[in-house]
Amino acid sequence: MRCKRKFRAAGFTLLEIMLVVMIIALLAGAAIYSMSPSRTIAERVRIDGDIKTIGIGLTTYRSMCGSLPTTEQGLKALTTPPQPKPGRWQKFIDKIPLDPFQTEYHYVQPGVHNPEGYDLFTAGKDHVAGTPDDVGNWDTQ
Repeated sequence: MRCKRKFRAAGFTLLEIMLVVMIIALLAGAAIYSMSPSRTIAERVRIDGDIKTIGIGLTTYRSMCGSLPTTEQGLKALTTPPQPKPGRWQKFIDKIPLDPFQTEYHYVQPGVHNPEGYDLFTAGKDHVAGTPDDVGNWDTQ
């Protein structure tokens, strides 16, 4: 005679699935938390690169036009002709980049930190200029 076996239905219970999903979520959260210093470093590297790129445009503007754009003319003087238009003006940068926090870089000429030149900076995560998290060309030199 053959023995009859009772087979349990194959598959996972809802509790088992939920436990696995919770473990995966905890691991993903831990990975994201441990990577946050990398994000801060990446933001800083991008800011430094943007400031250097815009700085090259400003240096070229000064050599071609004789002086830096005024604070009122701003960084837009690198992409569109300012008023009054300097005699040797040309487009120096295709587009002024936004900072990693999706806001425009601030430009002040003459600068507070660089009175002989200009201040070029991001207001940081709080989007407020003049706070300790500002990063500018005075930090990258």
